[in-house]
Amino acid sequence: MTRGSDVAGPSATGGPRLGIVIPTLNEEEHLPDLLDDLAGLSHPPMIVVADGGSSDGTLDIARTRAARTLRTAPGRALQMNVGARALDTPWVLFLHADSRLPQGTRGALERWLDAPPQDIEAAHFAFRLDSDGLWWTLIERGQRARERLTGLAYGDQGLLVSRSRYEEIGGIPELPLMEDVELMKRLRRRGPVDRIEAPIITSARRYREVGPFLGWLRNATLLALYSLGVPPRVLARWYRPRMRAGRRSAAESRA
Repeated sequence: MTRGSDVAGPSATGGPRLGIVIPTLNEEEHLPDLLDDLAGLSHPPMIVVADGGSSDGTLDIARTRAARTLRTAPGRALQMNVGARALDTPWVLFLHADSRLPQGTRGALERWLDAPPQDIEAAHFAFRLDSDGLWWTLIERGQRARERLTGLAYGDQGLLVSRSRYEEIGGIPELPLMEDVELMKRLRRRGPVDRIEAPIITSARRYREVGPFLGWLRNATLLALYSLGVPPRVLARWYRPRMRAGRRSAAESRA
């Protein structure tokens, strides 16, 4: 097994040690904040924005911030794989476009990369929403409890994985939904996954679309059904608010 310390340094070509992949679809509102956060890293990463067909200014924003942009068919897992395969860095970090990395989290990430725990080739961050209040606190605590019980983390917690481990598991499972859950299962079958004790702050917008309680109930139900063997293509029909919004925007731009 490749040791974490063996992939801590720069790439074989002498470039950055960290590549960051951000799948996007009409993210001009949120992407600038994330790119501003990433600009605060002490060791500049290579950033790839893998876009699934945005009709807004997402790609223009990425280009003005010196991120590499790639166009793909829509689908988060496909976009993540296209982005990762465009990189040659020893480590790849997958982030959602509506996530934020505060200063403390950036510092924790760089300290982890400076000295990865032995034989650890994957990690994720703590979960925090960008909203305050009772419901949001309950959702955060519920997620932490589920993580402790199942060992599973969602994609909006960020996923840091070594290049060798990414290749070993065959990349991101290209499912229409639950790709992050399936990915965590595959990673844990290959070895331990570390938890970096610093939060990635995630937008609560998907909860707000239906309300915090119904949003939590929807996610919990989908996860339970997936665990019972319901195919992701069936589950995806019940969770497409952003995809529908993206398609509406594209249709409006052509009108």
